[in-house]
Amino acid sequence: MMDPRDLHACTEAIRHGSLSFHAASKLLPKKVRDPALALYAFCRLADDEVDLKAEKVEAVLRLRDRLDRVYAGRPENAAPDRAFTAVVEQFDMPRTLPDALLEGLAWDADARTYASLSEVRDYSARVASAVGAMMCVLMGVRDADALARACDLGVAMQLTNIARDVGEDALEGRLYLPTDWLDEAGIDRQAFFADPRPTKAVRGMVKRLVMEANRLYYRAEPGIAALPKSCRPGIYGARFIYAGIAGKLTTMGYDSITARARTSKAQKIGWLGQSVLQSGISMVMPQSAVLYAKPLPEVAFLVDAAARNTRPARSDSLFEALAALEERRQSDRATMIGGQVGLR
Repeated sequence: MMDPRDLHACTEAIRHGSLSFHAASKLLPKKVRDPALALYAFCRLADDEVDLKAEKVEAVLRLRDRLDRVYAGRPENAAPDRAFTAVVEQFDMPRTLPDALLEGLAWDADARTYASLSEVRDYSARVASAVGAMMCVLMGVRDADALARACDLGVAMQLTNIARDVGEDALEGRLYLPTDWLDEAGIDRQAFFADPRPTKAVRGMVKRLVMEANRLYYRAEPGIAALPKSCRPGIYGARFIYAGIAGKLTTMGYDSITARARTSKAQKIGWLGQSVLQSGISMVMPQSAVLYAKPLPEVAFLVDAAARNTRPARSDSLFEALAALEERRQSDRATMIGGQVGLR
């Protein structure tokens, strides 16, 4: 069982670090909300460890060790680790799902770029859809069609994040826009990092991401209607709040460089009210055939893992990503030691 003190620490971490999810979580039933807060706190910890730390390679390899300890039932002495261990044990969480998140973070640490929209969806599947699939597990949902729609929602949310953060990412030397879009527009990456500007071409790229996100928000809705009734308002809430960010980008003319798309507390309250209304409508409306659409190719492995409830060994792609980071760490150490010897 989860220690109430650990749950309190996780709740506080989410309240300060993820306003959108914290708002939406209030509409989840307690039996789902509490483990969801523990799940999000661990995922938030993982993301911050890589995003905010200078030694990103070390951070990912450290997270690998922490996740190993969670699944061994011997978590580190930290509230998110202990709480997530309780979640893993209570819900028999397939290891593939948090491993996918770890792989996405490894790609971040490796400063990977993505040539096409499909490759951006590959990344989004790992850092966002994996969390959506884990949320389904917490709700007791193992149906492949509902899982596929949850993964659609995860990709949509991550594309929204990417669209919102184009300017901030560029200033940090990060790029999540498909590189073939930049090549088509004749934009040099290094010049863009040095001086990101909301040109017509760049705003057009942001618009393309928002349009793809909106398509997936609508495609995800039949999956929300297939969730347990008590869980629908919270997930609709997350859907409407994130789509609201996409809507803000639209009103800003898709300029996510000179300003950041922000939504107000009043808007969030309005979207939460809309989510309760939509949940009621979904109970009397016939189920949409879109529920049965095939999963995106990029998320199919997550759907399969959650639906089958299997705990396979690490995937080859994750092993390769971690091995590459290990190699980089050893190379960096050798370079550092060589430099110290040269100074003597």
